[in-house]
Amino acid sequence: MPTWAWIIIIAVVAVVVLAAIAATLGRRRRSEQLQERFGPEYERSVADRGDQRAAERELADRERKREKLDVVPLSADARSRYAESWRTVQARFVDDPSGAVVEADRLVTDVMRERGYPIDDFDQRAADISVDHPDVVENYRAAHEIYLTQEKGEAGTEDQRQAFVHYRALFEELLETPDRAVQEAR
Repeated sequence: MPTWAWIIIIAVVAVVVLAAIAATLGRRRRSEQLQERFGPEYERSVADRGDQRAAERELADRERKREKLDVVPLSADARSRYAESWRTVQARFVDDPSGAVVEADRLVTDVMRERGYPIDDFDQRAADISVDHPDVVENYRAAHEIYLTQEKGEAGTEDQRQAFVHYRALFEELLETPDRAVQEAR
């Protein structure tokens, strides 16, 4: 075989090896970015899917879907109104924990709606929230699960208290002030 043929073969093999290395590094970098962005939600998604690539595709799909949404901060008036409503519901918890949990769920949903999140399906709401608030989305899922258990009459007061605490964590994130949003963006 002529020397020039060997040179071409070696060049093709080198290009293939370099492309494989670049693809591997690109996938690793994307995995690291998703892990950083989604935090515990990344681990949950991988565990649920049982396949890292499938979970990463789902998380990337969530990001793309979220980018298409017109999610906006609340106005100062809306923040004040919702904060006051939350204080009222929180005070109600002592006398009516079940009703307070129902109200907390409704308030969270109302804030999400006003901010621009789709609210039709709980799983989709949780997926959308996971992009912007990955540290509290698991709280939201846990609170909603207790809410559903409560509807069956199977939730005790401690469960309801825990649901309320979980709802509050997401509620506070959703009420973010513009100053806080700017600071977090830095």
